Amino acid sequence: MRKLLAVWAAKASSVIGKLIGKKSSSSPGVIALKICPDLISRLAKNVEKGVIVTCGTNGKTTTNNLLNTALQKCGYKTVCNNLGANMVGGVATAFAMSCNVFGRLKADYAVLEVDEASARRVFRHIKPDYMIITNLFRDQLDRYGEIDITIDLLREAIDMAGDVKLILNGDDPLTASLGEGRDAVYFGISEKVLPQTNETKEGRFCAKCGAEQVYNYFHYSQLGDYYCPACGNKRPHIDFAATNVDLSSSMKFDVGGRSIDVNYRGFYNIYNVLAVYAALNTMETNALDFNAVLSDYKPQIGRMELIEIGGKPFILNLAKNPAGFNQAIQTVLLDKRRKDVIVAINDLANDGRDVSWLWDVDFDNLAQANLNTLTTTGIRMYDISLRFKYAGVKVDFMTSDMREALKRCLAHSDAEVCYVLVNYTALYPTQTAMLKLSGETHQTLAAPQGGA
Repeated sequence: MRKLLAVWAAKASSVIGKLIGKKSSSSPGVIALKICPDLISRLAKNVEKGVIVTCGTNGKTTTNNLLNTALQKCGYKTVCNNLGANMVGGVATAFAMSCNVFGRLKADYAVLEVDEASARRVFRHIKPDYMIITNLFRDQLDRYGEIDITIDLLREAIDMAGDVKLILNGDDPLTASLGEGRDAVYFGISEKVLPQTNETKEGRFCAKCGAEQVYNYFHYSQLGDYYCPACGNKRPHIDFAATNVDLSSSMKFDVGGRSIDVNYRGFYNIYNVLAVYAALNTMETNALDFNAVLSDYKPQIGRMELIEIGGKPFILNLAKNPAGFNQAIQTVLLDKRRKDVIVAINDLANDGRDVSWLWDVDFDNLAQANLNTLTTTGIRMYDISLRFKYAGVKVDFMTSDMREALKRCLAHSDAEVCYVLVNYTALYPTQTAMLKLSGETHQTLAAPQGGA
């Protein structure tokens, strides 16, 4: 009876939340767990084939949701927290929402995004059969602390998981180190693709002996083909390797004898696709047209999301740490069109109050981006504007109002495209403003013109 009441309470809370404009992705689960604390573990018994968990600093939402889409295309029934609520409450919500009105659940797989720092708490309720780790970067220092703390938390979670198959980014020495002595497979990009720069390598010291690693080539941050000259530790054998990478138009590469060709933006998306490909093959799922799955998949909000406003493309992207922002900047650089750029930085609790990470981002590279205008906004617009000043990049406009920033780029710009780069709590308000403005301009363009 407690289980049934918990499911009903979660469903009712979700409906009420949506009526008042909330996502209701976590709070229904929190309420349900108060009624039935073992709700997740009880419902998880009805998952027949396995539980797949995705962790990592960047890319876990895209990886998790793309994997879920692929499994559904294979004909499997899944439980998935696809809105990105990745703590215990979000997992409970996903399970409760998948139940029928009688509190019953039947699923082949549970496909769950899990926050790195919360993995230990989630694994008290449910044990994964497969665990993907995308990468590990410094993120939200006031919440996670330095990256070593996150790694230790993940090691504890993996130990709690017991007999779990790890699917790891072998190009990341920090992530790859978690597979030592465990049942693991690795994915990675096995050739030099991008120009070799002096970008900050957060994990540049050997996980075994602490000496500085050497790179045959690197992709971004600490990701690449590395080895330690002191102790011999090196990049592991890559089981699922991307080769023949071509980013000249669409995103193309080969893996496992298969050619991937998809119209995604961002070099980092190669890793997301590789992680999913590795997971599907490791799980030995049904054969499917992988390119068709990639083409049909709609990225979650703010993952290089294209919104037309007044006939002009505006591209919204979430970037919440140095590695994420550097990759967003790289994507802007690869786009040769004349462009406006808007950068919004907040410092609310979900962003992390400490914004010192802005000084680890290579914002000076934007000087080479064929910029038309640069606008700063958000709660910490003065901090990001100061950072641009020290980077030698001119800020053309500052405003606390995102709608004003968008309208200015629309009305007073000769640029062909506008990139809007935001951190976490700026994401949803920005998308709302963009969609509303898109609708308004569409109505204006569609309205009949008066005669003379």
